[in-house]
Amino acid sequence: MKGAVLRAVHEPLTIEDVELEPPGPGRVRVRIAASGVCHSDLSLVDGTMPQPMPAVLGHEGAGVVTEVGPGVETPRVGDHVILSWIAPCRACAACRRGQPTLCETGMQHAFAGPYGTANGDPVMAGLGTATFAQETVVPASAAIVVDPDFPLELGALVGCGVVTGVGAVVNTAQVRPGETVAVVGCGGVGLAAIQGARLSGAARIVAVDRVAAKLDMARDNGATDVVDASSADAVAAVHAMTDGGADHAVEVVGSSATILAAYAMARRGGAVTIVGAGRFDDTVTFPVLGLMVDAKRIQGSVYGAADPARDFPRMVALQRAGQLDLEKLVTRRIALDEVNDAFRAMTAGEVARSVIVFE
Repeated sequence: MKGAVLRAVHEPLTIEDVELEPPGPGRVRVRIAASGVCHSDLSLVDGTMPQPMPAVLGHEGAGVVTEVGPGVETPRVGDHVILSWIAPCRACAACRRGQPTLCETGMQHAFAGPYGTANGDPVMAGLGTATFAQETVVPASAAIVVDPDFPLELGALVGCGVVTGVGAVVNTAQVRPGETVAVVGCGGVGLAAIQGARLSGAARIVAVDRVAAKLDMARDNGATDVVDASSADAVAAVHAMTDGGADHAVEVVGSSATILAAYAMARRGGAVTIVGAGRFDDTVTFPVLGLMVDAKRIQGSVYGAADPARDFPRMVALQRAGQLDLEKLVTRRIALDEVNDAFRAMTAGEVARSVIVFE
């Protein structure tokens, strides 16, 4: 089969012949139907996030189960599944608390040993899922069964961008009807967060970005107001639009500068939710007195604080009910060999999501 392999940081992915190991105990083989190209994949390419190499990238995918390993009861061969890059163990302290996205065991598979070979060399599964390939092998708990008539091109987006963005607003921030929300960063996850704010009944949703095309997409996804941070004081603009600051500021970029901006956009007593994945060496400093006096809450959100087994089907149901519009997040449908151009388009702000569609 063919897969897109990262062999060195800052290098283009190469389309190579990949041979997978058969699924062992508790694992399943999945034929990939579609894979979104997420910014986190770009973060692996540019070294923002670490990834052992060589690796087949991609972590936002959906497909059909073709083989199951020993001991697997679900999913079954023929099931349509959305893949999760976290495979909860359901037994650790985090899982027992109802926080499966904090499961350390479930995240370990993302950095486990080789899952096959690429042109004869041992190759890793990027973020544990390796969806930039015609097939993959994952833990059974990472393959969430969905209705077979749901379009897998849209199901792929649920596997990361949608559940991360919508979940950050609904599960982590817990935005209530009538509240105001500022979303900083309007890529695929930011647009999903905007849809999540609309779904939650936010009275005003202010989208902030530096790229005009992204602000147009933000309006299309439910933003009531937009701020072009390349030409305006974004903090002052958000304060003016929300009567002194937003109830919730959601940061979806992952840099110290935008985190500080999001913090400043929130009102006193408001909440700041950090969704963007930044560099390990990028730090944020706050005045100590201000942290106490302004009484703002700062919280991180991993994978939308979701339970994949619960929230993937929920996102599918919301799409079917017309409360989410996942089609608005798909800008381009591409072939596997166009993946490097998808990264270029993402960096240029041309797309919400490019989706690789496999024949």
